[in-house]
Amino acid sequence: MEFKISKELIQELEQLIQSKDDQQLGVLLNDMHHADIAEILDELDFNEATYIFKVLDSEKTAEILLELEDDLRENILSRLSAKEIAEELDELETNDAADIIAELSQDLKAEVISELQDVEHAKDIVDLLRYDEDTAGGIMHKELVKVNENWNVLTCVKEMRIQAENISRVHSIYVVDDEDRLKGRLSLKDLLTTSSRTPVSDVYIRKLNSVKVDTEDVEVARIMQKYDLEAIPVVDEMGRLVGRITIDDIVDVIKDEADEDYQLAAGISQDVEADDSIFEHTKARLPWLVLALLGGFISVKVLGLFEGAMLEHGNLFFFTPLIAAMAGNVGVQSSAIIVQGLANNTLSGSLFNRLVKEVSLSLLNGVILATILFLGSHFLLNVEFIIGIIVTIALVSVIIIASLIGTFIPLLLDKFGIDPALATGPFITTSNDICGILIYFSIAKMILGF
Repeated sequence: MEFKISKELIQELEQLIQSKDDQQLGVLLNDMHHADIAEILDELDFNEATYIFKVLDSEKTAEILLELEDDLRENILSRLSAKEIAEELDELETNDAADIIAELSQDLKAEVISELQDVEHAKDIVDLLRYDEDTAGGIMHKELVKVNENWNVLTCVKEMRIQAENISRVHSIYVVDDEDRLKGRLSLKDLLTTSSRTPVSDVYIRKLNSVKVDTEDVEVARIMQKYDLEAIPVVDEMGRLVGRITIDDIVDVIKDEADEDYQLAAGISQDVEADDSIFEHTKARLPWLVLALLGGFISVKVLGLFEGAMLEHGNLFFFTPLIAAMAGNVGVQSSAIIVQGLANNTLSGSLFNRLVKEVSLSLLNGVILATILFLGSHFLLNVEFIIGIIVTIALVSVIIIASLIGTFIPLLLDKFGIDPALATGPFITTSNDICGILIYFSIAKMILGF
C-alpha cells in the first residue's frame, strides 16, 4: 500500500521532537522507506527536519538525502560538518555521492573528499566529477561486476562474490581483457550450467551494446529504450570498461527531459520549480512573454494595414480571433508530432514526403472544419454569403500554412542544434497568429477589393 502522510503522524513527530524522545523517533521512522521519510521531512519546518535527520543513522539518512527537495538538502548539508557529510557519502553508490558533492562549494568539496574513509570510493567519486552531468560519464555508476576473459568459470564465481559485496543489484557480468577493455558479457545461466574448469572465453556473449563516456544522456536513454536494457556498460576512449548505467538513472533522465520540454513548450526558458523565488520565475518566463507581446504588436500592425476593411466590412473582424486561434492550434499540433518524432528518433522518410503528408492531412482537416464554419456562420450567425466564403477559404489556407510552419520549424531548429521543443511554445503560436491574420485579410482584400 502506498504511504500517505497524515496530520496525526506529523503531530506525533512534532511532539516527539519537542520532548526530545530520540528513541521513540527511531522506532517510528526506522522501518519506513527512505523516500517516505524524505516526504515527511519536506512537510516539517527546517529545524524539525534537521533534528530528525541527526537522530537516524547514516545508512538511512544517506538514502534520504537523495530524495529530499534541493533547498532542504542544501540547508541540512549546511548544518553538517565535512566529516558528517563524508559519513553520509560513504554509504552511497559513487554516482549518487558525486551528485551531492557537486552541489557543495569548492572548499567544502575538497574537505569532504579528504574525509572519505574508503580511498577507492573517493577516487571513483573524483573520477565521476570530471564528466559533464548530461553525459553517460556523469550518470554512470562505478560499481559493477567484471571478470577476465582468461579466467575459468570457478575463478569467475570466486571473484564475483568479492565484487558483489559492494553492489546493491547485479544486472550484468561484464567480460574484459587484461587491459580492461570491454569484450562482452557473461550469462548467469551459462555460468551456472557450465563446468567450473571451462574458460570464460568459450562461453561469454560477444555481442553487447555499450556507450562512451561522452555520449549524451538522452542518447543513452534512447538506446536503452530501443533495446529494452536494464543496464548498459560505459567505456572510455580506449574501449576500457569504466562504469555502468542502470534503468533507474535513465528514468530520472527521461523525467528531467520531459519536464524541460514541457516547460519549453509552455514558454519557460529555464528549469524552475514551483518553490523557486519570484526572481527565478520572472527570469524563466519573461523572455517568451516579451516575444508574445512583440508578436501582439506585429498583429496589431498587420490589422492596421487593413483599416479600410473595418469601415466597409465590419463582419470580417469578428472572425479574426477564430482564424488566429486555429492557426496557433494547428501549428502546435503539427510541431508537437515532429518534436515527439525527433525525441524518439522515429521520423522516417524524406522531408518532401513529410511535407506532402502534412499538406494532405491539413487539407482534409481544413475542408471539414471550413464546412462546419460555413454552415454555422450562414445559418446561426446570419453572416453574408460572400463573407462566409472568404472565411472558409481563409481557414483552409491558414490550416495548411500553419501545419507546414509547425512541421518545418522544429526540423530546422534540430538541424542547427537547437532544442526543437521551442517550436511547440509561444514562438510557433505567435508566428502562426500573425501569418493567419495576414492570410485572412489578404484573401478578403483579393475577393472584396478594398
